[in-house]
Amino acid sequence: MQAADKIYRYFDSLPDPKSSNMRYLHAAVLELAPGCRLWFVDGKDESGKVVSDPSIGYGERNMKYADGRSREFHQAGISANSSGITVYIMGLDDRKYLSGKYAASIGKASATGYRIKFKSLKDVDLEVLKDAARDGIERTRA
Repeated sequence: MQAADKIYRYFDSLPDPKSSNMRYLHAAVLELAPGCRLWFVDGKDESGKVVSDPSIGYGERNMKYADGRSREFHQAGISANSSGITVYIMGLDDRKYLSGKYAASIGKASATGYRIKFKSLKDVDLEVLKDAARDGIERTRA
């Protein structure tokens, strides 16, 4: 099954308003990065054990680990969880960049390291959230 099909099935499995919030974010990221590679991470390890919430990824980047290993992963992502929604910007070098630039103006959200967490889209300034995502995607292009 293609990533896009998995993503829409995942959206269908979520209750509203979380489902509609995730659909909005998905469309917004696709508008910021048209034609990007889509990822669907179901949150399970190789044995099928749930180790994280499912997430949707956008774009591509080569993640390098401290031990020298590397792997392909997404640039940006979104995930629904029990406390709300998280937007991820993977690979930012400066771990204080998001909080320093966007925390004061984004609304009821916490911006840390590489993620912005909030309960619902109604709690955040959507234009500031889009600016943060656009900025993060640009900063992490290969």
